Amino acid sequence: MLRITEAEAMPGRRLRLTLSNGQIVERDVSGLMWGPVFERIAASEEAFAEVVVEGGTAAWPSDGADIAPETLIWNGPEPPDDTDLGPPDFAVVVSPNRPPR
Repeated sequence: MLRITEAEAMPGRRLRLTLSNGQIVERDVSGLMWGPVFERIAASEEAFAEVVVEGGTAAWPSDGADIAPETLIWNGPEPPDDTDLGPPDFAVVVSPNRPPR
């Protein structure tokens, strides 16, 4: 099962995500941060930059917020075959051949 191992905040509410297969992708999450739990994060670059990885996904613990890994990686449910299928075109692949750490 593919998960997120590292997350780095970038300008414009984008995240650079390292996946458990070593692939690095950049994902615009501006449209995924809605509701009261994301108010501070969506309004402040500094709050957005507090992102960490918890439970295989991007999270902001001080706000009690996270975005499901299947949403970040596949933009919906994970593939049913439980493989390391990479993300579709909405996520920009930065390094497809980087070995896992």
